[in-house]
Amino acid sequence: MFGYVRPDRSHLSDPAWESYQAAYCGLCHCLKRRCGFAARFTLQYDFVFLCLLLEDRGEETVCRRRCAAHPWRPRPCLAATPAMELCADRSVILAYYKLADGVADETGPTRLKSRAARWALGRAYRSARGRQPDFDRHVALCLGDLDRLERENSPRMDRVADAFARLLAGAAPETGAGGLDRPRRELLYHLGRWIYLADGVDDLPRDLAKGRYNPVAARFGPEPDLTYLATTMTHSLSLAQSAFQLLPRTRRGELLENILYLGLPHVQALVLAGKWDGGRKRGRRDQP
Repeated sequence: MFGYVRPDRSHLSDPAWESYQAAYCGLCHCLKRRCGFAARFTLQYDFVFLCLLLEDRGEETVCRRRCAAHPWRPRPCLAATPAMELCADRSVILAYYKLADGVADETGPTRLKSRAARWALGRAYRSARGRQPDFDRHVALCLGDLDRLERENSPRMDRVADAFARLLAGAAPETGAGGLDRPRRELLYHLGRWIYLADGVDDLPRDLAKGRYNPVAARFGPEPDLTYLATTMTHSLSLAQSAFQLLPRTRRGELLENILYLGLPHVQALVLAGKWDGGRKRGRRDQP
């Protein structure tokens, strides 16, 4: 939903990068097959990471497929897995709620765009909600807490970030294996907190200009303490990394380590320096 959770291409081997591309394209095709064409517009790096994290140790099938974005040259594509189908549904649910938030908070043309996008995603959302009712309720509950704190203009940045962190922690399914479920929840919780703070820093100029709530501005005012933010965001990354070390090793280990230890710190540095552009200026070879 935010696009901050991505690998550092310059430190990935070619096979690992092709594996990431295959997972990215596989999730895109899975979204279309499972939820319809409009669902493909909810594709985000963050849920590709979740797919990689939830993947089991079974066999995988990689093919090459064309799509509207790449009509001439087939791309490596991972065949749908149960983890990918779960991520597709949960990505659509979260995207729908984010659009609903945009309808409530935005004004003018931006609100109209959010309203139109929410309408277009409605059928996909209802389909995903029918398969994932517990997650839909979990998202509604966490976003309700988040919305209440934002409307109160809460200056307690950690408390507001906790609401989104709890939301992301619930994105991993319960397997009944404590040695697997707890580290996943811990990793996603601290990753969710990091994402929320990164988004707060990134959105600060726009939120100040539009008079919208921003957790960083509520805590510090228009001039944030970047040293403090760097420290607390790095602490969240460290805790996410520690939880990752408790998980069993999978064939996606190189990709996950690259994202957690290289990709996220790189994104954090750009966000805090005010230089983050969502990766749009990195060049074609860095894009899936």
